Amino acid sequence: MRALLALLAPLLAFGLAACVSVGIGSEPAAQAYYLLHDAATAMPARRAAPLVDALLIQPTPAGALADTVSIAYSRRAHEYGYYQFAFWTERPVRQLPRLLQQRLEARGVAAAVGIVGEPMRADWLLAIGVETLHHDVSALPGQARFVLTAELFDRRSRMRIARRQFEASVPTARADSAPATIALSEAVGQVFDALLPWVEDELQRAAPAAR
Repeated sequence: MRALLALLAPLLAFGLAACVSVGIGSEPAAQAYYLLHDAATAMPARRAAPLVDALLIQPTPAGALADTVSIAYSRRAHEYGYYQFAFWTERPVRQLPRLLQQRLEARGVAAAVGIVGEPMRADWLLAIGVETLHHDVSALPGQARFVLTAELFDRRSRMRIARRQFEASVPTARADSAPATIALSEAVGQVFDALLPWVEDELQRAAPAAR
């Protein structure tokens, strides 16, 4: 029996590590839900005229970190766990396209901005893929890390016009879930700050040539 327990102990420890909160103490904690949002410091001014008539956003298939309401953290590179009592109100793979849609609409990049699946036709498609969205606690109190890959397509020619990866790291105040969610939303804002001018530049180059 002792030999069996010795063999099972590492497996049990790994399973517990995958769901226990980093900053949690010995007392039970109530479940908390957080809204991932675009925490931009300042929204850009609206363009005088849109660059294109319509633009569609398409989320690409996401990994486990983005396709779940659980909030991820990492003590070591490429090893992730999830906070036990903290959750997103919506899966990032669904929330992030909506947030980007709002940012693009506010800027007036296109006359109409939609998400794939909505009843809207567009010649231009912006595909986004979440590479990582987690609280890195390899060095306490840690930092929020968000990496997004964006690809712009001309749907008429079925050609990819441009591709770029954007990333942001924002320090967290403490090594627990509440400040991590604040910092992750700030990271979203920083990534969108960099993504918008890139989209505009690429459309300015590609859209006139496609007409």
